[in-house]
Amino acid sequence: MSEFHQEGYITTIHGFYDLFDPEEYLMRLEKKLEAFSKHMCISLLLPSLYDEIHVPGVLDNIIDQINKVNYLCSVAVALGGAKEEKEFKEAKEYFGRLKKEGRDVKVVWVDGPRIAKIFKKLQEQKIPIGLPGKGQSVWITLGHLFASRVCDVIALHDCDIVTYDRLLLGRLIEPTANPNNDFEFCKGYYARISPAEMEMKGRTKRLFVTPFVGALANIMHDCGHTTLDEFFRYHFTFRYPLAGEFSFLTRLARAINIAYDWGLEVSTLSEVYNRLTPKKIAQIDLCKNYEHKHQELSEKDPKGGLHRMVIDIAKFYLNYIRSHGMPIDDAFIDMLQHTYHSTAISFVKSYSDDAESNDLVYDRHQEELTVRYFRDFIATAWEQARQEKEGTQIPSWNRVIYSVPDIYQDLLGAVEKDNA
Repeated sequence: MSEFHQEGYITTIHGFYDLFDPEEYLMRLEKKLEAFSKHMCISLLLPSLYDEIHVPGVLDNIIDQINKVNYLCSVAVALGGAKEEKEFKEAKEYFGRLKKEGRDVKVVWVDGPRIAKIFKKLQEQKIPIGLPGKGQSVWITLGHLFASRVCDVIALHDCDIVTYDRLLLGRLIEPTANPNNDFEFCKGYYARISPAEMEMKGRTKRLFVTPFVGALANIMHDCGHTTLDEFFRYHFTFRYPLAGEFSFLTRLARAINIAYDWGLEVSTLSEVYNRLTPKKIAQIDLCKNYEHKHQELSEKDPKGGLHRMVIDIAKFYLNYIRSHGMPIDDAFIDMLQHTYHSTAISFVKSYSDDAESNDLVYDRHQEELTVRYFRDFIATAWEQARQEKEGTQIPSWNRVIYSVPDIYQDLLGAVEKDNA
């Protein structure tokens, strides 16, 4: 995205590299990261489902690309969905291809019996561990990285990226690994255009999160709630708040709570907001285009697809509002639904014009119907939020070790035995 615009709240790192020679840029970038890695340990955390190792071409390409870099000291795979030992062994062998001289590779068997014992021990100490899913897998695997005491910078990206190449990885890591700047957290962003269908993807971000957060920022401003106004304007600054790609310093990672549901990404942005000054936060244009699997709308099933995603994200924001001193009632939700809808419809018009000028396929009628569904999902999120007294965040590891001081030793032992 070749333009210079800065929002002024956090730093945006643009993709100017593609104006010149991308291959020469990649060579210089990796040489720089290799120099950084001599003085710090850079780790990569890969949340993966067992089924993803059987997707032809996708994860194979990701592993091949990662194996071309020399600046990673460790890779930790958060493996979910492997219910049987033979499945774990298959995955362990598959990800074993990432091992090379100077790089440690561990697969954390999240559904295995040894990790189950650790979860049970934590629950016995009244430590919430959340529900199975990406958030819980990332959290327990972060714990293992902290227990290993070897990493200074941690990067995280998904394992279903169809358009992956190692340029994405290098750009994701460089801002936080570079000792010459102040960044402790860096969020990735990118365009999402389907090459096959020639249409915009990322419906939850485009049609829900952006207009929803914008509407909340305006509401809080009109209400005179300065603290929440600033919070939502911070979220509005991010070009792709739902991106699963980010990097951060280990000392920050130890301190943040992790959401176990679809609110993982926006929760992480909120945790960062509460712990860092804006000058230590960046977002970076990772690649020209990004393609991965797409979720169904699931308009009749609140437990699946975009339906569940929107509910979980809306619940997080509603709970955040309540926890910061602003009461919510049915009248507020009714007003929020109307404000969101009118805001989102104006975005649909903008997306339609953007698509028209770029010769993309755009079904404006379907987009407006989706906005209506999302509006109704807000009411469902409110009903669930009223009934659920606890949030969906798992406590930070800094907090956990106060209650369970020997948990790191347990984690190290469990993962080492699983990977023996």
